[in-house]
Amino acid sequence: MRIDIITVLPEIFTGALDQSIMKRAQQKGLAEIHLHQLRDYSTMRHRQVDDYAFGGGAGMVLQIEPIWNVIEKLKSERNYDDIIYMSPDGELLNQQIANNLSLKENIVLLCGHYKGVDERVREHLITREISIGNYVLSGGELAAAVVSDAVIRLLPGVLSDETSALSDSFQDNLIAPPVYSRPNDFKGMKVPEILLSGHEKNINEWRFNQSLERTKVRRPELLLPHSPTNNPDSL
Repeated sequence: MRIDIITVLPEIFTGALDQSIMKRAQQKGLAEIHLHQLRDYSTMRHRQVDDYAFGGGAGMVLQIEPIWNVIEKLKSERNYDDIIYMSPDGELLNQQIANNLSLKENIVLLCGHYKGVDERVREHLITREISIGNYVLSGGELAAAVVSDAVIRLLPGVLSDETSALSDSFQDNLIAPPVYSRPNDFKGMKVPEILLSGHEKNINEWRFNQSLERTKVRRPELLLPHSPTNNPDSL
């Protein structure tokens, strides 16, 4: 899988995409992440990529020309399944969306900045808009890193245990059950006996019930039919 990220602040990604699972995925050749400095595609003096908004108002707007230039260059080199704008008013990222994106071959993530991008970018270049939450960040870089991490860890061969991602929270619209490790008795705090029994069927049943109860208490909206994670239109 290849992810191309368009940004005015590529330095933000240093570390986030070069460590741990993300680093191993790239070293194994399972994922490619390419950063594109938007200023390199500006035709204006001083590599300017933003300007004032027509009609007035506070804040600057990312111009269409440099974004058009970089996306057209990328599209001339390969086909893209999605060109995604990281936007606070996009569809809210969930596990099903991450699963869906992990099946793609090539995607572009466009990071907004300032007051956003020229609306013509969204109308003519973008195929999908994604938000990571109902709040505003200084730019789309952190959101793009979150999407990249959520997607790449799902690729076959990235995790050492192929079943690990399938048991993550939200995969079945349930929160993951509690987990324990050694020692099984720490200062009188003991691991549930069922987990020490070696009885796989009973353990799986216990874990499912724990997930269900946790979800009911902590995230009951996940169990509702109208929940985004239960909505086929979100795929």
